[in-house]
Amino acid sequence: MKILCGYNANIDAIYKVDGSQMAEMAESYREEISEKIKDPPGFISSIPDFFAGLFTSMEKGTGAEWMVRDKEVSRWLRNNFLEGSLLRMGGNMGIMANVLSELGASRVIPNVANPSELQMSFFSRKAIFIPDGGEIQIDGSGGAFSTFESDENELIHFVFDFKKGEKFRFIENIISVPRENRFIATYDPLNFELHIDEQFSRYALEHIGEMDGALISGYHLLRERYPDGSSYVEKLNRSLDQLKEWKVLNNKLYIHVEFGHFSSDKMAYDVFNSLFPLVDSIGINEDELAMLAHMSELDTSGILEMDAEAILETAVSLCEVSGPGRVQIHTREFVLSVASDMHLGAEHILETLHFGVNCAAAFACSGKLDERENLLKIASSIGRSKYGKEQVQNIADQIPSGDDGITREDSIFRKYREHFICAVPTRLCGDPVATVGLGDTISSAIFLRELELRA
Repeated sequence: MKILCGYNANIDAIYKVDGSQMAEMAESYREEISEKIKDPPGFISSIPDFFAGLFTSMEKGTGAEWMVRDKEVSRWLRNNFLEGSLLRMGGNMGIMANVLSELGASRVIPNVANPSELQMSFFSRKAIFIPDGGEIQIDGSGGAFSTFESDENELIHFVFDFKKGEKFRFIENIISVPRENRFIATYDPLNFELHIDEQFSRYALEHIGEMDGALISGYHLLRERYPDGSSYVEKLNRSLDQLKEWKVLNNKLYIHVEFGHFSSDKMAYDVFNSLFPLVDSIGINEDELAMLAHMSELDTSGILEMDAEAILETAVSLCEVSGPGRVQIHTREFVLSVASDMHLGAEHILETLHFGVNCAAAFACSGKLDERENLLKIASSIGRSKYGKEQVQNIADQIPSGDDGITREDSIFRKYREHFICAVPTRLCGDPVATVGLGDTISSAIFLRELELRA
């Protein structure tokens, strides 16, 4: 499979959060943080903004990505957290490109905003091809604790990884983390612009007839307004024009978009509705689904609690509002696909979802990507989510199977409100080595297996 990948690759600095240490660092800003927690800004323009976002995410056990709007705050993050962070490939596209390469794609062409030596060292060497740069030759370690001098030109995103059960006191409150997740603080001028490399664009046009698919992400990094007075609309339209051109030149090109956590509900809604009729599928998590549901004036109750029936009803309603297409919701406990048409047979759709879930589970337990046979062997020993199985069964109990329904391996295929529904529970590693990028791993593995089955 030959696959184009746009648009966001960066370097993640993964920092394991110690709640008590964070509370101590935040003490001198306690009054400002307390006020901001009451009404979270959704972006970071000050140090109290950062702590408000982190503590809110930890208290709720939810993931979030907030954009850093002040360069001085970015410097403060580097000075305080770069040392001791684990550096690895970051950005939805960067992570997904590596998954595709490691799992057997024949050629993966990424758009790289800043092709520095450090950035390139984190790309897989198996199938990555950089236009005008050729095959990746640098032997990346897949992750290293930072030892280099901080270069402000490197696109580094700080990922604050917190564990379930973490408990600490801030001011007079005890914060107890209900489940593991991460809070991301991102300062990234190039990817904020949805930067499209000229060499990538030229290569894509010259070879579009050879391509099997395109895996696209990075829209969530857009800003409502830029210093030059422009808005996200111009950047979005530039991307939409590129995708439309690819589709015209190759009508068999299968395009999947991985959505991401937006800083603005309105911007998320606009981007979703612009992309949904154009691409073949969009991947989101429960947080992002709740944001879209809110803007569509749909019932959001139960979504963040990962209630499968609530997520199903919301996803189907969203598809009905936004037009024909497919949305794929990946949560910690299960994956749910809702589509207005059958892009593959039922058995094959279930196979692709199981493949994605298995690859992500093996990655969570081992902390690395491997040959797919090894990943699937590891996954076979990892139990399926008990809660996920219960939630999938709840859907099965509510929707009769009919003549074309399938129920097996704790998974289901159904037709509901003129949409095709597939749901599978995830596999949960008891002591995960990696928690960052699991959604991207699931989506890219599903995407690759879909391309193979469509061929």
